[in-house]
Amino acid sequence: MPDPKISVIICTHNRANYLGGAIDSLLQQDFADFEAIVVDNASSDRTKSVVAERQCDARLKYLYEPTLGLNVARNTGARNSQSPIIAYLDDDALATPHWLQVIYDAFQANDRLGVAGGKIELLWPSGVTAPPWLSPGLAENLGAYDLGDELFYIDRPGLTPRGLNYAIRRTVYEQVGGFDVKLDRAGKNLLSNGDLYMTELVLKSGWQVAYLPDALVSHQVFPERVTKSWFLNRGWWQGISECYREHLTGEAGWGQLPRGGEKFLRGLYKSVKYLSDPAQSFDNLVYAYGQIGYLTASVRGMVLGSPTPQPAPLDAPKPENADPV
Repeated sequence: MPDPKISVIICTHNRANYLGGAIDSLLQQDFADFEAIVVDNASSDRTKSVVAERQCDARLKYLYEPTLGLNVARNTGARNSQSPIIAYLDDDALATPHWLQVIYDAFQANDRLGVAGGKIELLWPSGVTAPPWLSPGLAENLGAYDLGDELFYIDRPGLTPRGLNYAIRRTVYEQVGGFDVKLDRAGKNLLSNGDLYMTELVLKSGWQVAYLPDALVSHQVFPERVTKSWFLNRGWWQGISECYREHLTGEAGWGQLPRGGEKFLRGLYKSVKYLSDPAQSFDNLVYAYGQIGYLTASVRGMVLGSPTPQPAPLDAPKPENADPV
């Protein structure tokens, strides 16, 4: 039989309660010519059983990856896939029925398209609403992503499609060497920017990156994350992740100190300036706190040669079945 046209990879770690919904949303796609690969990243729950219950559909495959790490799992899935297009969906996300058709059409229409991703809406659990201190910017830490309702070509890595709704041409994936495991997250290590760094490499290689508004996915919001301590912790690790990215791209050095210091002071000033607006004030406080993580990692990088991750002072316990976005 010919290879499928798209390989969809779901990386999962102890999310059995949500994984079934993500798989079902794939198996109900309007576009039928795909394979779905679930990469079980060292789970200790019912993950394997959840997949097995649905393997009456021959398109669904199961892989076990014992080395914990999101980018490790992403690369394992890609190595074991067959299609010219590789798409990633989170284990706690729900794809709309036409998701794969939109992605496939976009790559077919543009042979210079290297990466594409779509809009992401938040799916709030029953009885939970967005708190008044949650800004649109901070909502992006929960997975929200919306660049409008029109096709948009991205020219800055900071606007990258999110990893939970992310597709890449296989030849481009191989050209840039896959996802960098140095930007991996495991356990309480909330390193991120793996998708941002991938997009940066793709753009530097001369490929195009597109935002596809109709490739819509919904992302579950865990109630445990709707706390200020979670966002502060996430901001801290975002600062460390940015430092790591600069280390990988050769931008690290003494210049990080005044750069991070200026951002810290700017964020702190704005958090006080906008005290009457809880969302804007807290957004800037998280930004400032993230710069402390950035500066801490920068100093360690200059002293030790690598910005070794360190937990945030407000490092909150991570729910057992709730890995970071």
